[in-house]
Amino acid sequence: MNIVVLCGGLSTEREVSINTGANVCQGLRNKGHNAVLVDAYFGIDDPNIFESTEEYDLKMEKIKIDSMTSEIKSNTLSGRPFFGPNVLFVCQQADIVFIALHGKYGEDGMVQAVFDMNCIKYTGSGPLASGIGMDKGVTKQIFMSQNVPTPKSVWFKRGADTNFENLEMDFPVVVKACNGGSSVGVLFANDKFEYNDAVEKCFKLDNEILVEEFIKGREFSVGVLDGEVLPAVEIIPKDGWYDYENKYEPGATEEICPASLTEEQKRKMQKVAKSACSVIGCQVYARADVLMSANGHMYCLEVNTLPGMTATSLVPREAKAIGMNFEDLCEKIVNVSLKKYE
Repeated sequence: MNIVVLCGGLSTEREVSINTGANVCQGLRNKGHNAVLVDAYFGIDDPNIFESTEEYDLKMEKIKIDSMTSEIKSNTLSGRPFFGPNVLFVCQQADIVFIALHGKYGEDGMVQAVFDMNCIKYTGSGPLASGIGMDKGVTKQIFMSQNVPTPKSVWFKRGADTNFENLEMDFPVVVKACNGGSSVGVLFANDKFEYNDAVEKCFKLDNEILVEEFIKGREFSVGVLDGEVLPAVEIIPKDGWYDYENKYEPGATEEICPASLTEEQKRKMQKVAKSACSVIGCQVYARADVLMSANGHMYCLEVNTLPGMTATSLVPREAKAIGMNFEDLCEKIVNVSLKKYE
């Protein structure tokens, strides 16, 4: 198949997206597909890339893309459409687009909506589930209305009264930007000074924030692929907590898969993860982040509708635990996604 692997974009997770895209593109090529890596924002020079017999060097393309990251961070490229040259044209020529974007303008459903309007087939969930999953505040409201266990939280919009005395919570708490990803904009507060500082910092990243009760316990990632729950990964950072650096720095976090759980704990965790992905409408594949407290209660923190596919990513590790290698996982995602259009 002719497959565009769409990565890059403009979000704070751009670098992770590039790594995901390069890995997926190589994996699909190893399965015999004609896969090309395309940066959503900077586009591609050759609109007929699928017809070209020239060797497409993933490594050189990755270097080219990475060299532009500083320009995005300095906002010197603002004021133009999100999709770069030839992106939509090339995507329309593809049998399917593997969306390897993370964060804003990719994981939030906007790209999916444009593709739907242009009859472009793509992997993963549609625009509504993607938008819900990206917004932690909306996700929380749905979890609570559908009885998905989740930590107590308060949802604030910019300008609201965030006085801690009115929250009916005790320290420590977690303050989160509602639309952040990869743990960007997640801060812990142990007192009022740290709380006020965290609120200020998170509002710099987003117009909406969550203040969530802190639950001490074991942290897990649970993937759901084509309706089946994958073996859970227990996440144990060697230093601090599971923040951006610990997620993507090789060796920074111990990840045990399959996690050491009793059969009852596995059953409860699988139920929570599957329910969490289902209630927001996920399709094809997703990943739920689940906490288990000391007394065995399960709490879903959030759902990731476009899980990372880097060398340190969790869903590939979970798939490996059931005997599915990375290349087979990529192809499985493509094949299951195509079923949406039958």
